[in-house]
Amino acid sequence: MKKNILAILCNWSLWAASVQSALPVPDTDDGGLTLPPGFHAFVYADNLTAGKKVGNNWENLRGLAVAPNGDVYAKGKFGLIWALRDQQGNGRANVVQEFGSGDGGTHILFHHGYLYHSSRTTIYRYKYIPGELVPSSPAEVIVHHLPAERDHDAKAFAFDEAGHMIVEIGSPYNVYSEPDRQFGAKGFSPEQVTKFQETYGGFWSFDPDKPNQTQADGTRFSTGHRHCLALTWQPSSKNFFMCMMGRDNMNIVDPEHYDALDNAERDAEEFHLLKNGINIGWPYSYWDPIKNARMYCPEYGGDNHKRCEDPAFDKPLIAFPAHWAPLQMCLYDGRQFPEKYRGGMFLAFHGSWNRAPLPQAGYKVVFIPFNANGMPTGKWEDFAIGFPGPDFYNGARGASYRPCGVATGPDGSLYIGETEKGRIWRVIYTGQPDGSSQHTRPAIGNGKSYTPIDGDTPGGRLFALACAACHMIDGRGVPSMQPALAGNPIIAGDTQRLINILLKGPAAVLPPNREKFGGSMPPFAIVNDADLASVINYLRANFSTNPTKVTAAEIATQRATLP
Repeated sequence: MKKNILAILCNWSLWAASVQSALPVPDTDDGGLTLPPGFHAFVYADNLTAGKKVGNNWENLRGLAVAPNGDVYAKGKFGLIWALRDQQGNGRANVVQEFGSGDGGTHILFHHGYLYHSSRTTIYRYKYIPGELVPSSPAEVIVHHLPAERDHDAKAFAFDEAGHMIVEIGSPYNVYSEPDRQFGAKGFSPEQVTKFQETYGGFWSFDPDKPNQTQADGTRFSTGHRHCLALTWQPSSKNFFMCMMGRDNMNIVDPEHYDALDNAERDAEEFHLLKNGINIGWPYSYWDPIKNARMYCPEYGGDNHKRCEDPAFDKPLIAFPAHWAPLQMCLYDGRQFPEKYRGGMFLAFHGSWNRAPLPQAGYKVVFIPFNANGMPTGKWEDFAIGFPGPDFYNGARGASYRPCGVATGPDGSLYIGETEKGRIWRVIYTGQPDGSSQHTRPAIGNGKSYTPIDGDTPGGRLFALACAACHMIDGRGVPSMQPALAGNPIIAGDTQRLINILLKGPAAVLPPNREKFGGSMPPFAIVNDADLASVINYLRANFSTNPTKVTAAEIATQRATLP
């Protein structure tokens, strides 16, 4: 029975705490990253992929998602999912569990009480039960038997506000031609391209709540794509935005008209507003960021001069440099970062492997500002750099870290994942050049700041499970979200009032003009008298100077007054 009570309390409290967590102390070197002034970072988790193999493949990270209570979920390229929790309140994941369905994948998102993720062929979801780390519910199949061939088989997806989920089905080709990526390649006829695009090279719209759909149940949303993994919904403008991976190997296909420098620089990673019915222009064309023009591909008659003026093909809002490999993009909907970041998007670039003879590039996370109407300003800026390491100059294999996933946490922190070692950073804004937090921890009356008294008691264990998620393990609380317990006069004050707060909840006991916080605490009448007394005694021993202890009989007396 006690285990059941602990589980209920843990779930309940973590649900109530689905807002912010206090800012931890960043690493002295910001985890090796270079960030804008006032931003700092620390390593949230590390070496997740060490020794992890799925079939014959060594696993590596792809997408990230953060639960309402701050738990982090990392999706592996070959199907593993890592579930991570900071149970100690110090900003580092100390609980790591693994689950997943296999068969590859890349994308993972929370939506309307479910954790969705993709494999090469399937979109799954788990019912999210607040407080659970690994879902206890079975995986539901939402869409399955999606096409998946030799290349570009990862499935990105996102949700709008009208009950639709769009899923990308990438092209298995670099450019739809025969042969592919080789000297003299020739594109297929318009009729063949049209037929091909009935299955590949676009997004399809599905019902996110309907199980066992196939591609035939979906509606084609957009076309003319090569491969797009960076996809996000912008609620202010009510639009999807995405960044497409540009083509490769122009100089190999047509060395008469394109040299290695052309291949290195002249095929942009295209950032688009993804309207229903849009055509991006693949496989016929690519966007040259130097000419600032759409150009015909050599497979379709291009010669490095012939421009594609087809009005049906959309122009990118931003043309990022070639071969940077955009992977995951997220909306910044938090409040921790300065105003300019709110409503904008962070985009993780994995970095290039084929920019020779130029140095490889693009191992970074960039920020894309959006205006008040939810539209990008057309500019972008480096946000997090330093991933490859100081001695990196040539091939991607020499990079220390390669960014892959980005996700915003409920407290407004930004999480960044990378593929090479399985590291996840948490980026916070302190406003301080040395990384010190603007939030200072209240003094604890007995001076035992981080060493709990009576921690190994029913009250101490209940506090760690059910209370620390909101109020922090050291009682410092969360500014504007959860009150501090350390030095709080309510903890040290009237015994009957404190008992009633736990039995009935603060809203039923404290005056209406009290200081308000974003989080809400439920009543804990489900806890038995002895354990509730132990919790109160733990609170007083650790967060006040009041030596008076509460007895189970006092709890019973107050409980008898409950309606």
